[in-house]
Order: sequence, then C-alpha cells, then structure tokens
Amino acid sequence: MVAACSYAARKFGIHSGMPSKKAFQLCPHLIVANSSRADYSKYSRWVTQIIASKAPLFEKASIDEFYVDLTGMEKFFNPLQWTIDLRKQIIDETKLPISFGLASNKMMAKIATNEGKAQWLPAGSLWKRKRIFSTPACKQDPGRG
Repeated sequence: MVAACSYAARKFGIHSGMPSKKAFQLCPHLIVANSSRADYSKYSRWVTQIIASKAPLFEKASIDEFYVDLTGMEKFFNPLQWTIDLRKQIIDETKLPISFGLASNKMMAKIATNEGKAQWLPAGSLWKRKRIFSTPACKQDPGRG
C-alpha cells in the first residue's frame, strides 16, 4: 500500500492509499523508500509546532493535513502572502514539500490543493470557483459539482 508519495510520483497518477501493484503498473520505475511511523510522526509534530507558532487558529485533520482559519485576518495582513511565508518556513526548516490551497471553506481549500498538485501549479495558485467546479474530480464526487 502506498503510504505517501512525492509530487513526481503523482504525475503518474499515484496517490496515498493506492495498492503497490497498481502504483508499479502506473510507474514501473517507481522508487520505494522505507520509512517508519516514528519518522512520519516526528515530522508531523515538527510541522504542527511551526503552524501552531504562527497560525491564529488551525485544525490538524490528519498526520499530514492541516486547515488554518484566517477569517478576518485580511485586516491585519495579506493571507496569501502569510500562507506563502508559512509554507517557505516549513520547507526551509523541515525540507518537506508543502502544498496549500486558499479558499473560503475547507472543501474548496482541499479541492484547490489537490488540483494544484495534479496540475503542478505553483503553491497557492488562486483558483476561480468556476474552474474548480468544472474539474473531473469534482464532477465525479457525489454532493459536489
């Protein structure tokens, strides 16, 4: 089972939770790296500490997924620039690749992040709702589109 994958692997259609056999079918030259739950947890705690030190309000949705609530913060700073700066800090300190999507709610942020990964867009690329709702993934997901 694919536990996590690089952005390079995503270009071949590989994603977390995919059976290894399917991943190797999509990308025969796939490189598998050994890791441990302890290592993954260590990096998760590290990223959590960085976000907690900067974000006014955040939710840790999983070991590697966070939602930061910047509601009303545009009065004090530019949310896009703040997010770009936070991303840069996480990358600089942890050397982990980080992606993000900015939106008015969690669902839209998740879609924007996933679409950005799939399209290899610069982190934080702003998406118009029409563009997001016209994506194949959105059209196929019940309750959306």
